[in-house]
Amino acid sequence: MIPVIALVGRPNVGKSTLFNRLTRSRDALVANYSGLTRDRKYGDGEMFDRRFMVIDTGGISGEEEGIDAEMAGQSLLAMDEADIVLFIVDCRSGVTSADYMIADKLRRKNRLVYLVANKIDGLDPAVALADFYEMGFAGMFPTTATHGRGVRSMMEKVLEPYPEYVEPEPDGSNSIKIGVVGRPNVGKSTLVNRLLGEDRVVVFDEPGTTRDSVYIEYERHGQKYTLIDTAGIRKRKNVKLAIEKFSIVKTLQAIDDANVVVLMVDAHEGLVDQDLHLMGSVIDAGRGLVLGINKWDGLDPDKREHIKVEIKRRLQFADFADVHFISALHGTGVGNLYDSIGAAYAAATDTLSASRLTKVLEGAVEEHQPPMVHGRRVKLRFAHAGGRNPPIIIIHGNQTASVPAQYTRYLEKIFRRELGLHGTPVRVEYRTGDNPYKNKAVVPSDRKAMKRKKIVKYSKRND
Repeated sequence: MIPVIALVGRPNVGKSTLFNRLTRSRDALVANYSGLTRDRKYGDGEMFDRRFMVIDTGGISGEEEGIDAEMAGQSLLAMDEADIVLFIVDCRSGVTSADYMIADKLRRKNRLVYLVANKIDGLDPAVALADFYEMGFAGMFPTTATHGRGVRSMMEKVLEPYPEYVEPEPDGSNSIKIGVVGRPNVGKSTLVNRLLGEDRVVVFDEPGTTRDSVYIEYERHGQKYTLIDTAGIRKRKNVKLAIEKFSIVKTLQAIDDANVVVLMVDAHEGLVDQDLHLMGSVIDAGRGLVLGINKWDGLDPDKREHIKVEIKRRLQFADFADVHFISALHGTGVGNLYDSIGAAYAAATDTLSASRLTKVLEGAVEEHQPPMVHGRRVKLRFAHAGGRNPPIIIIHGNQTASVPAQYTRYLEKIFRRELGLHGTPVRVEYRTGDNPYKNKAVVPSDRKAMKRKKIVKYSKRND
């Protein structure tokens, strides 16, 4: 087992910066903003031939109320999960009452704790560290996470008791990545916690609770999954804070990273334009799509019927996606999402043979011929697979650049129907065969010469 290292401390002491340094990534949002991180964020790191897992946490001040109290609870859970705790303090601020409070909690947890005195650059280490010795932790390391100063020497000491990592044999099973997206406050984090069966991410009745994309790995009935909780996306005109802009970028990256996306819609508000824009982003990314109409409990029958009619009318462009009416809070219908997620993943990653695709193409062309272009019929000859997740079908023929968009959509629907590609968009691409006579056109002067040659041959034959 690889060691699990939790990063804890007050807000804005550099936990997320150190997380990115240890994982050699930019996964955690970093800004000069107190309380930016709210959920536990996990990442993998490797140093000195040793692997480890890092948990980034929200800051603890001891005076949390409302959503900050939920955030502090996530930090305390990270302490319980960790083998090692890196307690990060700010050298420039000195020891605070919040630092003493966190130190007391750590002693009660009975964990191996190292004190990380961050932001040491420009200070005399002997003077800056003097006040922190009275906290009673055996190991103390001066660092500057932004520049990496002292980080390697610290990790060499922290990882010394652990053996070198040996890569396990692959078990052949793939993890299905499920992205949960939607507008703010539609119940994304509530659904994630319901699927996991625990309070894994912060849930609070306030739009914008989640600020970063949180990846959570787990296993269900022998199948591995990775849930991705994301920040809500509002209309562009309403996005003004830089933090929210970064959150939106992380959400769009999570869509690209997912295999299947569960798009959450608030049943009380119905389908709005922003939901359709998000759905378009998922389809453009080529990801499997499952629609979750949340907060379904408590709606009157007339409202339910109206929503169903609207969904049928407005989602004709995404008619391949399953629609589930659920309550993430109470768990109604949540378990049924897995069937649709599995079907969409299987369709998106299915291996398609060229003979099968060509047979479907021939049937589609026979049923509905391609249009005429400049008096000539577009000819589509054969098809083969060009990629998966999403399924890409490459069709070879003549004049394929002139195939209209509506005929391409017709082919996509035929392929999806005949191949059983349920829950995933299908992309059709074209390749035009080279014309061997393209660069051998006869110019007028050549035509005259050929005509004279024919006349000479004819006259000789008559003689």
